[in-house]
Amino acid sequence: MTRALSRLLRVTGAASALLAAGAVRAVDPQSFDTLERGRYLAIAADCAACHTKPGGKPFAGGVVLQTPFGSLVGPNITPDPEAGIGSWTDEEFVSALHDGRGRRDTYLYPAMPYPTYANMTRDDALAIRAYLGTIDPAPDKIESNGLRFPFNIRSTMIAWNAINFTPGRLAQDPSKSAQWNRGHYLVDALGHCGTCHTPKTIMGADKTSAYLQGGLLQDWYAPNITADLREGIGRWSVEDIVTYLKTGANRDALASGGMGEEVVHSSSHLTDDDLKAIAVYLLSLKPAERQTRQALADTDVRMRAGEAIYKDNCAGCHTDAGTGAARLFPRLAGSSAVQSDDATTVIHTVLFGSQAAATPGAPTGPAMPNFGWRLGDAQTAAVITYIRNAWGNAAAAVSSDQIRTVRGKGGLN
Repeated sequence: MTRALSRLLRVTGAASALLAAGAVRAVDPQSFDTLERGRYLAIAADCAACHTKPGGKPFAGGVVLQTPFGSLVGPNITPDPEAGIGSWTDEEFVSALHDGRGRRDTYLYPAMPYPTYANMTRDDALAIRAYLGTIDPAPDKIESNGLRFPFNIRSTMIAWNAINFTPGRLAQDPSKSAQWNRGHYLVDALGHCGTCHTPKTIMGADKTSAYLQGGLLQDWYAPNITADLREGIGRWSVEDIVTYLKTGANRDALASGGMGEEVVHSSSHLTDDDLKAIAVYLLSLKPAERQTRQALADTDVRMRAGEAIYKDNCAGCHTDAGTGAARLFPRLAGSSAVQSDDATTVIHTVLFGSQAAATPGAPTGPAMPNFGWRLGDAQTAAVITYIRNAWGNAAAAVSSDQIRTVRGKGGLN
């Protein structure tokens, strides 16, 4: 029985999570269903992203998160009573998710996205708790708080919460379908998509007026995922979104960086029904009103220079027309990522390259080489400006200063 349970309770994308001897909850048919539901919910909530470091034990912590206020390290959430959460009560665990206050009322930082997890039902929170109780305890002790003074003082979160956090569960919208409501719950309660895709205020809180309209995180720009036709996913169908989340690739885009990790460890393991619900919800989000953009003229000196560089370095994979090759090389013509207000991700990719996610549905995981060693700042700015304004695209030109800034952060000087 233990071997069968161990196989069922495997943490997808991480090392096998074996059923701990002496688990805190008795395993009977009813609680078995709860454990399996908790496993699925933990995947949907992408808990491994912050709590399982590459090569580390499942949920033993150690993932470093860089913030504008300093670094935070994902803690150990295995059942170890000293290093993990084995000695926590259920109430303390639920309080961490719903109120941002953990063991002994310790204030948590919103890098643990309790402002979103607060939307989760109590039953779902306890199911995740039950599942985590089956993971092998790990003795790894983690010092989570690496923030600069005064942000390292946890009591400062009293003021932050008073200004930026409203506890409460996510209400169903009776005017919407069950599928829409399920998608809303997956996006705003479990998946905490806004943690990356919603821009932040100076205090690090979500800028709710720009909900899911793109945000800068750890030197990557998480794109707009509303139904915006130019900068968002408004041109994608429900099937396009499902395919992207399931495999990490569709006819227009490849998932890499943080999104690639999310696909590998989380969304690729969700049911098709849940992925469709997410797609239906996202495509219902009305895009922000924006001024019509004008592309740079073909005669612009930056466009002429950029076109020559593109033909020499990029057209072999992405084609002269910017159409790419589905599931191998991203389409650049009409690409929302290419046309984002913030060009950080495009700059980062050109300078440092990228590796696409590899999943059972798209196992190739194509890579783009880095060009930072080959192209100077002015050349990189010109080719990106060209890409952002060719084939019907329209976006602001990129400057050499922008390239220099991203290059410096990546240590490529």
